[in-house]
Amino acid sequence: MTSLRVVAAVVVAGVLATGTFLLLQDRGGGEAEPARVRLTTPPLRASVLTDAQGTALGEFTGDCKADRYEYLCERVRAELLASGDDSLVTRKGLTIKTAIDPRAQRAAQEAVDRHVHHDDAQVAAQAMVAPGSGEVRALATNRGDALSVQQGGTAMVYPLAAAFERGLRSADGFPYTRSYRAPAYSAFRNCKGENVADPSHTVVNDRREHDAFTTLESGTQAGENTFFLKLTERVGLCESVQMAKRLGLGRADGRPLMEFETFALGTNEVDPVTLAGSYATLAARGLRCAPRVVTEIRGDGGFVRTFPPRCEQVLEAPVADAVTGVLTGALAKSPLKGLGRDAAGMDGTTDTYSSATYAGYTPALASAVSLVHPDGGYKHPLVDVTIGGEHHAEVRGTSIPGQIWKDSMKAALDGTTETSFTRPDAARFGGCRDACAN
Repeated sequence: MTSLRVVAAVVVAGVLATGTFLLLQDRGGGEAEPARVRLTTPPLRASVLTDAQGTALGEFTGDCKADRYEYLCERVRAELLASGDDSLVTRKGLTIKTAIDPRAQRAAQEAVDRHVHHDDAQVAAQAMVAPGSGEVRALATNRGDALSVQQGGTAMVYPLAAAFERGLRSADGFPYTRSYRAPAYSAFRNCKGENVADPSHTVVNDRREHDAFTTLESGTQAGENTFFLKLTERVGLCESVQMAKRLGLGRADGRPLMEFETFALGTNEVDPVTLAGSYATLAARGLRCAPRVVTEIRGDGGFVRTFPPRCEQVLEAPVADAVTGVLTGALAKSPLKGLGRDAAGMDGTTDTYSSATYAGYTPALASAVSLVHPDGGYKHPLVDVTIGGEHHAEVRGTSIPGQIWKDSMKAALDGTTETSFTRPDAARFGGCRDACAN
C-alpha cells in the first residue's frame, strides 16, 4: 500500500509561487518521487471597527456609503487619510479601535431618532467630544453622514472669548439698537489687514425683547445679533477669527474660515465634531485637544499604531472660565433649562432659519447637534415643517437640536460622577470696566 510521507525541510523548500506544495511520495524501498498538492490560503479578513470597550461595530472597508455607521465610518476614514498612511484605509486584517462609548453612542442615537425620523426630509447629526482628551465618544445621525452646516449663533462665543481676553467684563456693553450698519469699510478688517465691512448691509435682531443697554452677559443670553456685530467691531474681526482657530474651529470643507463682518453670526459651515471640539476647549479651561475617534490600530504580524491625545493650552484658564460662566447663564435662561448639573450652552439659530444648531458642554462632555435639509437650507428653510411627527412654525437651535442635545447629554451622563465648573474670577471679570451703562 502506498503511503504519503511529508518531509518538512523539503516541503518548505518546495513551496511554489502558485501556492502548490511539493511533497515526497514514498513508493517503497526508500525511493521517493515528487507529488504536487494544492493548498488553499485563507483570504485576509476584513478590517473591523470596535468601540472603546473592544466590541465590534462592523467591518471597515473604506467605502462608507453602504456602512451602517456611515458618520463614524467617514470620520475614521478622514482620520486615517490624515495619519500619513493612506494604506490604512484599504488594508485588510486591521482591528481599528475607536473612542466611541457605547452608552454615549446609544444616548445620542436614541435622542436623534426620537426627534428626527429616518424618513424625514431633514438630516440631524450629533457629535460628543470629551474635554481634556479630544476623544469622540458618540457620532449619530438619523441617516447617512453629517452635513456641513452654518453654525449660527454658536459662533458668538469666539468674539466673547476675545473680549474677555482683552479685558472686558461681563457688564461691559453697548446701548441697545434694533439694527446695525458698519460705520465705514474699515470698521472690520480681516487678518490680511483688508477692509471687509459692508456699510450698505443692515443686520437686525429677530427678537424684540431687550433692555436699553446690552452687556456681554445679556447679549449672549439673548443671542443678540446687533450686539455681537458691535462687539466684533470693538475687539477686532481678526482677533475673533484667531480665537475660533485657537479653540479648534475649522470649516468642514477644509478651507480657511471666512472673515466677514458677520463672522459672529455663524456664516461658516462646520461639522458637529469640530464645533463640539471647540466648545470642549472651553470646558477643559482652555486646553485644546484635537478631536479623534481612532485610538489604536492592530494588525497581523504584530502591527500596532496608537493615536495619543494631541493637546495644547491655547487660552488662559480664567478667561475660559469667564466664557463658561456667561454660557451657563445662557443655558439656564433658555427653554432647555439645563441638565440638573453644571452645564453651559449656546443657541445656533441661523438667518432665515436655513439651519439650526445647538452646542454646549459639562466639565466632562461637550456636544453639538445640527439640523438642515440636505438639498440646501436656503432652498428648504426650517419654517412650517413637520419633523419627527411634530409640526414646527420655525425651528430654532433650542428647539429640535437643543432637545436632542439635552436628552442625549442627560442619558449619557446619568449616574456618572458630577463635576463642577470653576467659578469665574469676579474681581477680574465681574461688573464693568470702561463700557458701562450710563
